[in-house]
Order: sequence, then C-alpha cells, then structure tokens
Amino acid sequence: MLKLGVNIDHVATLREARYRGQPQGEPDPLVAAQLSEAAGAHGITAHLREDRRHILDRDVWRLREIVRTRLNLEMANLPEIAAIALKLKPDIVCLVPERRIEVTTEGGLDVVANEPALTETRRRMNDAGIEVSLFIGPDADQIAASARVGSQFIELHTGRFADAFADEAGRERELQRLIAGATQAHALGLRVNAGHGLNYHNLPALHCVPHLVELNIGHSIISRALSVGLPAAVRQMLVLMDNYPG
Repeated sequence: MLKLGVNIDHVATLREARYRGQPQGEPDPLVAAQLSEAAGAHGITAHLREDRRHILDRDVWRLREIVRTRLNLEMANLPEIAAIALKLKPDIVCLVPERRIEVTTEGGLDVVANEPALTETRRRMNDAGIEVSLFIGPDADQIAASARVGSQFIELHTGRFADAFADEAGRERELQRLIAGATQAHALGLRVNAGHGLNYHNLPALHCVPHLVELNIGHSIISRALSVGLPAAVRQMLVLMDNYPG
C-alpha cells in the first residue's frame, strides 16, 4: 500500500502571516495534523527551518505529543536542528537542502559533496532510534552516495516531473528518471519515498514508478482544503493512491 504523509508547513505559513511573534494564532497546524490522521493519512511531515518561517519549535514538540501515525521531521543538516531532532525523537528525519532566499525547497541534497557530514548525522540519528531519509534528485551518483551514507530511505524530488507535467515529452523524460532512480535505490537496499509538486492531476502518473513507499504532499492538499475541507482533501488524495502496483 502506498502511504500518504501530509505536510502541514503551509498551515503554519498562513498562521505566521498574521500572528508571527505571537504565542498563538490560527490556523493551528496541530489541528491540521489531527484532521489529516483522522481522514486516513499515514504520517505527518513538518519542516523546522533554520529561519523558523513557518513551523516553530513549539509546534514540533506538540506534534510529537499528538501524532499517532508517523512524525517526519524535515531538516537541514545543521547542528542546532540536529540537536533538537535528537531530543524530539521523531519517527524519521528527512535531511533536505535549505537556502534562506528560497520560497520552498528547490532541489535535492548534494550527497556526493557532503557524504562524511551526512554519514555522521545519519549515525547519530540511527543511534537515537530515528530513521533517516535523504531528499535527492533521481540521479545515479546521488543515489549511490545515499546508500554509502547508510540512510534507510531516500525521498525522490519530483519537482522536475511536476514542472514538466504539461509537456508530454518532458513528462515522459522525468518519469523515466524517477523509474530508473527508484529501481536503483531499491536494488541498493534503500526504501523510496517521493515528494515535491505532487497534486491531484499529476499523481496518478507516478503509478508507473516502482518501489514507492510514501508520498509526502502538502501544498496541493492544503489548497484543496480551502474549498472542500481538509478531511475531504486528504481522502481525495488517498483515492488517487489506491491500487498503486508497487
């Protein structure tokens, strides 16, 4: 069964647009997490960025208390954030690149160039009982390096696929890259997640990508929730994930 992780960062973004610097505000990302789980989501994803632009420290601590499925903490490989993760003990951390000027994570990690540092963080997380995923593009060298790092998962960056979706040739090219990447990762013993730019229109095309375990989706679900409500938006996405052949 293909699992759905709901990213609640955009709920926190909306809250911070009005209540930044205040001890409370709406909408509450914790309520979004609870509604998503109740609607059938298999996990909750939150990105604690260095600049704290959306998810805040208090959010992740409260999420750890209430999430009953699987808490995925996205994080840059930074000492301050790693220290929080080791105390928080999410079920899994997904290490991502992070730049202050970006709107959202723009690309995958360069695992090849940062292999020793990522290996050390992976070791510390695993020693604390936390699984590790690396957010990477479907590039053969990056996938091989991820296996050498010893991560349990990779998360394939699907942004280029999403951007090319309207162009048939571009869509097929990016799907073939994802298929090759997932196949290589599986052969190396890595479990494969995917995410970035996935929505209700392009997700069914991913059914041809083998070995996927979980899709992490935020913006599209939160956007649709404005018209149909969050539980319905989650359930509609789950319907599109039914019958994934694996």
